[in-house]
Formats: sequence, C-alpha cells, structure tokens
Amino acid sequence: MEQSFGLLFYLKKGRIRSAKEIHIYLRITVNGISTDISTKRKCEPPKWNVSHGRVDGKTEYAKSINSYLEAIQGKVHESKKYLLENDLPITAANIKRILLNKEINQEKRMLMEIFKHHNEQIAALVGKDYSVATLERYKTSFRHTQSFLQWKYNVTDIDIQKLDFEFITEYDFWLKSTRRCDHNSTIKYLSNFRKIVNRCVRNGWLIRDPFLGFKMTKKEVERIALTEFELDTIMKRQFSVERMSIVRDIFIFSCFSGLSYADVKKLKRSEIVIGVDGEKWLICKRQKTNVSAKIPLLPVALSMIDKYADHKQCILQDRVLPVLSNQKMNSYLKEIADLCGINKKLTYHIARHTFATTVTLSNGVPIETVSKMLGHRNLRTTQHYAKILDKKISDDIKVLRSRYTIHSPE
Repeated sequence: MEQSFGLLFYLKKGRIRSAKEIHIYLRITVNGISTDISTKRKCEPPKWNVSHGRVDGKTEYAKSINSYLEAIQGKVHESKKYLLENDLPITAANIKRILLNKEINQEKRMLMEIFKHHNEQIAALVGKDYSVATLERYKTSFRHTQSFLQWKYNVTDIDIQKLDFEFITEYDFWLKSTRRCDHNSTIKYLSNFRKIVNRCVRNGWLIRDPFLGFKMTKKEVERIALTEFELDTIMKRQFSVERMSIVRDIFIFSCFSGLSYADVKKLKRSEIVIGVDGEKWLICKRQKTNVSAKIPLLPVALSMIDKYADHKQCILQDRVLPVLSNQKMNSYLKEIADLCGINKKLTYHIARHTFATTVTLSNGVPIETVSKMLGHRNLRTTQHYAKILDKKISDDIKVLRSRYTIHSPE
C-alpha cells in the first residue's frame, strides 16, 4: 500500500531553449519515488499555468489540451485502482507500465523463502566466511520471524510487498512483549531481519525500505567487572566439590586471558605457541568475529593450562581446558559468587570484562594493546571498558575527598 501519492503535469524544457512550444510531461510520485511520462502534447510557456498544471484560457486549443490531460489523470487513478484490486504493488513504475500498455510482473516474492535461501547460503559458507555462531543467530531470527507472522497474520509466509513501517513496529512490539526480549536483544534480532530486507531492496524487489525512519539505536549497557579484591577472593577459595573448582579455574583463566566462553571451549593445545619474546602466547581466531587474537599468557593463565594438561577430557578432545556447557558454567558461577560473598550476577562473560579492566587497563596496559588482545575490530568497542575505569576513578576520588575535607576553623 502506498503511503503518499502525487500527480504533476509540467513543461519539460529540451536542449533547444528557443523552441516556441515545449513538451508537456506527467510526473507520478509514489512513496517519494517518481517516474516521468510524455503526454505527446506541447504548450507555449506563457500560456502554461504552473500552479494548476494546465493551459490558461478558454480557447479551443486550451480546452482540447486540458481535456486530454484530465483523461490521462483519470487513467492514472484507474491504473492505481487496478493495482489495488489485483493485490499488486502500487508503484510509480507499475502505473507507468499500465499507461504504456506494458505487462506487469506479477511474480510474488515470499519473505520466508528469501530468508531460508539466505540461511542456506550462510550454512554453505560456515568455516569460510561465517562462523557456526553466525548461522545459529540467523536461524533463531528466522524462527522468531516465522512465529511473528503466525501471531500477527496467522500465516507461515508473506509477500515482501506487504513489508512496511507498520510491519517493523509490530515486529518490534512482539519481540518485546510476547518474546520478552530486552531492548538491545530486540534490536539485535531486527538487525538480522534487516539484512534480509536490505537484500530485497538491493535486488530491486522492494521499492522502499520499510525500516526507513525506524530507530535502531542500542541502549548503552553497563559492563560489570570484578574488582581486584573479588578476583583474589575467588582465586583463594577452596571448594569441596571438584566440579566447582574446575569451573572456577576455567573462569579465572578467562579473567587472565580475555577469552570468551565460546573461544575457551574450542581452544586447542596447538593454539598455545612460543611468541616473539620466547614466552608462551595464545593465538586463535575469535568465533564471534573471526578476528585473530594474540595474547601473551600471564602466569595465572599458564598455571591453569598446566593444571589440566593430563585431564582425560582435554586429552580426548585435544582441548586446553575441560569446559562444561555455558548453562552449567553460569549456574556454578552463581553458586561461587554466593559462597564468596560477591553481590554481583556472576556470568562467564564477566571474566572478559575483568581482563579488560581490572587486569590490564587498570595496570597501565595501553588501550590499543588491550583492543588487540581482545580481538576487537575497532578501538571504539574497547573504549566502553575505559568508561568502567572512569567510574572507578570517580569512586576512588570520593574516598580521597572525604579524607581531605577542609574543615572551617572554629
């Protein structure tokens, strides 16, 4: 359905500026996209009324031209009605094709078919251009889109021509209400969906981008990291359950290496190498971004590697550490936080934040070096961690202010 529609008759000046009569053209505009058609008629510029788009006067000449233009305008509205009744896209190009007696391509392109084909291409390129995590992300987005179509329209697929701003806002509402996604997760799923929409736009299947005017801004999330005291408390804690000790050790390894859960889980022994300085380094590609991470290993991280060198699971799977499922790891970390008296929602990803702030930036490691070790694509991503340090500086200064408060003399 069109959002805006316009008709304009105007004189189109040709290359010969001295011509006495100038061609009259019709401009049709739908949703901001225009197309021009020659009316095959001419008019002298002094006799043309720009405001009304007609010839001035009541002469037979003027009546003849104006009557002809009225007939064309009527045909435009008939063409628009034909498109509407036949469930065809109302576009300036389609109206022009009807006026010129040209055939309209009535082939429907279905959203979920295009989405499915996209995901099949991603699957074929896993390990080359894409990671398994990327494929899973689009599979999840596919399922969400399908569920939304069922909820909103009671269909399993929809013609892409029905995609408009309302569709996007309703999808946004469904993700936040029915799926109970937070704002940033909603934007993440909509970003995945937008890639499918962009493919349709670039292929010329969609005239107008339904995301136009829709805000895709994420809310800034405060990144939580462990303090040096909290980190030391976890490291020194003794656990009676072996599985708790293993989870703690793997978590501590990431606190001193900066690797995410996914990267630790797939970390092979062959990825621990001797670096340029003769010390042991960790060199691997991040699963999320496929960017190389090169990290000189600190003594604490090395001690964890040595501790599990003979672990049966590590030997069988050629892995550095015996990593559990992410769900189990986070479950145990919650217990560890409780036992250590840490009032933070401890998840595995906090280890990466702790490496970036408490272990490196707080100890004077340049942000460019930290960014490289974390495998970030650009420095802006790393700068989010620096903001945590700003807060720490602020908190520390508050203590200092209270210590050096100037008291008025009595």
